[in-house]
Amino acid sequence: MNRHLSLRAVALAVGVMILSACSVVPVEQRPAFELPARFAEAGQLMPTEEPGRWQPAEPADRQAPSPWWTVFGDPVLVGLEEEALQANPDVAIAMARLQQARALTARSESARMPAIDAGFGPTRQRSSGDGAPGTAQTLWRAQASVAYEADLFGRVSASVAAAQADAAQQQALAHQMLLLVQVDVARTYFSLRQLEGERRLLRETVALREEAAGLLERKLGLGAVASYVLDQARTELFSARAEQVAVEQQQALAAHALATLLGKSPAALALQVAPLTPVTVQLPPGLPSALLERRPDIAAAERAMAAENARIGAAKAAFFPSLSLTGAFGYESTELGHLTNWSQRTFLLGPLVGTALSLPLFDGGRRQAELDRARGLYEERVGAYRKTVLQAFREVEDSLVSLRTVDERLVHQRGAEQASSSVARSARSRFDEGDVDYLVVVDAERTLQRSRLSLIQSEGERARSTVDLVRALGGGWAVPPAERVGTRD
Repeated sequence: MNRHLSLRAVALAVGVMILSACSVVPVEQRPAFELPARFAEAGQLMPTEEPGRWQPAEPADRQAPSPWWTVFGDPVLVGLEEEALQANPDVAIAMARLQQARALTARSESARMPAIDAGFGPTRQRSSGDGAPGTAQTLWRAQASVAYEADLFGRVSASVAAAQADAAQQQALAHQMLLLVQVDVARTYFSLRQLEGERRLLRETVALREEAAGLLERKLGLGAVASYVLDQARTELFSARAEQVAVEQQQALAAHALATLLGKSPAALALQVAPLTPVTVQLPPGLPSALLERRPDIAAAERAMAAENARIGAAKAAFFPSLSLTGAFGYESTELGHLTNWSQRTFLLGPLVGTALSLPLFDGGRRQAELDRARGLYEERVGAYRKTVLQAFREVEDSLVSLRTVDERLVHQRGAEQASSSVARSARSRFDEGDVDYLVVVDAERTLQRSRLSLIQSEGERARSTVDLVRALGGGWAVPPAERVGTRD
């Protein structure tokens, strides 16, 4: 009898292993895209990847975020970025979500192992007496139990794969959050430097306007100028003061935003910034194919797609039989003192030597509804993946065209600033000689201020557009130390 039981147990074990090798998870296929050989707006910005500059393309959830901000060669920015990564609340939230996803993965993987429990305690029971009074007794029991579900048709494996993909998605999303915070810090920092340049320009303008108004007031007292000339000078003075106050307001708001990014209250931020110098960093756009794996949000969308694909397999496995193995071994006695005696041992096995094979027959369409829902979620993730990829290409092209046009605009604005400076000096000289009216001077100086202000603003836009290109490309490259110089005097 024991030999027959052993043979049946061996045959059952072999059968379980064969069935466990069966999987109903569909083979995942990433949606195909017709990728161009290069970006349309790449121009002369190094259209191909260069050895030593670009890292090998791999999913963003498998590579650590790169310190791309070092390419600007600004130690203040480096310090701010490091501080934000340590204290930014959004980064902390993303890390906590990643920790939760990894815990769920560990919980799913535990289903591959048997569950073992141990217990001890008494039970009070009364037996029937067939018409006579029954007897009551206390039964002491100490036992260990084992429960294990065989992974028939890959249900457990599919659930584990889905959880692992969810964790990988959260890791990619965490990298995406890191990148967004880094970009926001850099953009806000460059905005602060731009506004500081505007504030200093307007402060100098106010000082010149005050000097001009004082001089004209003295000339008016001597009868050398008309009163409307002084009124015009005062108008320009008040306008310059109003612009200065507006810029100081914008600067304060930008500082508050930066403090929040650093995980501080606005009052705790003490930062003195210098005016922005021209940013000359040229970032290689690389190949379009690398973008699919370099950007963390694309990696997250791909992982979400893989998770739903695995859940389709888990939903399909619900249509097939499930096999649960259970057993218990321990001691049982009516006397606590005799509980550990070898003669009091007990064991319990389920039917078919500890097996319980369950075959679903009818559930009113619940399993089919779950399968349809899983397929619908997968199609939704496919659509989200395609949308994310298309948005990524658009953002790269937008950033490239922004850099190209702002560079062209800067060339013209520098020429305009030089020309308007010459006109302003000539107008002032001719007014002092009495050749022109003061309105000519006002108009020339107003044009010069407008040219210088536009130049400062365009330099800020150039810096922010460079940062936007970093975000669009996923921020995942290494720049040789010799090339980490991003500003010029």
